[in-house]
Amino acid sequence: MTTIKAICCIGAGYVGGPTCSVIALKCPEIKVTVVDLSKPRIDSWNSEKLPIFEPGLDDIVKKCRGKNLFFSTDIDSAIREADLIFICVNTPTKTFGLGKGRAPDLKYIESAARHIAEIADGEKIVVEKSTVPVRAAESITRIFDANGSRGKFQVLSNPEFLAEGTAIKDLMEPDRVLIGGEQTREGYKAIEALSSVYEHWIPKENVIKTNTWSSELSKLAANAFLAQRISSINAMSAICEATGANVSEVASAIGRDTRIGRHFLQASVGFGGSCFQKDVLNLVYLSEALNLPEVANYWYQVIAMNEYQRRRFASRIVNCLFNTVTDKKIALLGFAFKKNTGDTRESASIYICKYLMEEGARITVYDPKVEKDQIMLELTQPSISEDPERVERLITIADDPYKAVKDAHALVVCTEWDEFKTYDYKRIYDSMLKPAFAFDGRMILDHCHLHEIGFQVETIGKVVSSGYMLPLTPPLAPPKEEK
Repeated sequence: MTTIKAICCIGAGYVGGPTCSVIALKCPEIKVTVVDLSKPRIDSWNSEKLPIFEPGLDDIVKKCRGKNLFFSTDIDSAIREADLIFICVNTPTKTFGLGKGRAPDLKYIESAARHIAEIADGEKIVVEKSTVPVRAAESITRIFDANGSRGKFQVLSNPEFLAEGTAIKDLMEPDRVLIGGEQTREGYKAIEALSSVYEHWIPKENVIKTNTWSSELSKLAANAFLAQRISSINAMSAICEATGANVSEVASAIGRDTRIGRHFLQASVGFGGSCFQKDVLNLVYLSEALNLPEVANYWYQVIAMNEYQRRRFASRIVNCLFNTVTDKKIALLGFAFKKNTGDTRESASIYICKYLMEEGARITVYDPKVEKDQIMLELTQPSISEDPERVERLITIADDPYKAVKDAHALVVCTEWDEFKTYDYKRIYDSMLKPAFAFDGRMILDHCHLHEIGFQVETIGKVVSSGYMLPLTPPLAPPKEEK
């Protein structure tokens, strides 16, 4: 079995940084180098303020950095020195061309593979950590074989299953580690070498070894199944609101069934993040490419339901505010796609803002971790807004939640930050215009208490108060696609 003495991680993002930091902590005899083309990103990893927020990550990086954990832009040296190379680059959904809106863009994967082929010599284990479609490892191998490099490579699939906000815990105590490789003598040897790294802190029985394609598909399938559960309970929430049922009670009841389980049955304004939507769309595209249209349509409904939930919630805001939000101030609490992260990718807040801006609302955004520049960047993307000047006019970023809600017609909770539960809502109510509305898109507030204070309360999956509710209007139109 190959002994791993040095690891190179290409890509210093949400996967590469935390993963390699934990490996460095648990494997002090292994030199771990995280490399990236972006000097500002590497400088951030070498500074006191890391480029990503993840509970527990700061302590690990500070403990290992400069000892056996290094962050560098010297990609060539790190590749030459490494026995094992992780590819942790971004694989976004294509925004143009064939497969636009569904297929993964693999240009960064290909670029990394070509760079490795050009630079590396000797035996190397190259590991896919990025989410990729099935048989991507085969494409990487073909690049290595076709470029006549001096290296001898084994390509493995080792997808990550960490969740943002709990990434360090997920890495320290994973449900499983999945390693896929070629079913050959050399492939088995490479699988065992990578497994030996994880076995420093993970029981051997928790390491699942498969062929490469099963590993690649398992990553897409896992996220698709989780996204499906969220869309399913959100579909139930719409029925609950129409019938008077309580979606939390329904979720609790069905979650007691051990065949179903309790996880991912929290109704909300919709899922976000870098993985769920992208991976489901990848599965849709894969199914279409394999001439399985019924399978593609099935998985696409997971995305359609998520989009419907966002539109439905935004439409409810407009409906409750007397069918117009033009020039009304709405305080939006939370812009990250979930608590305990500063990541805003595919956040429901982006789409809620988009819908409300189309209706002329003036929105004040507060988030405890997301910077102003990041919020404005998300809202001025061409696929979200065609008029950046209009965004500048309608969007205000607040650095204090009480300032955000002052003189607002409504507050809208879009991220489940724990601090939102602790605010002085009597003080907030007194500072707002009346009637004051509270829209809880994450079901985290004390709705009875808010109602007693005087709020008109609206939430997902149940009816709290509807005294000012007008007849339902059609859902808002979906965002316009970029032409």
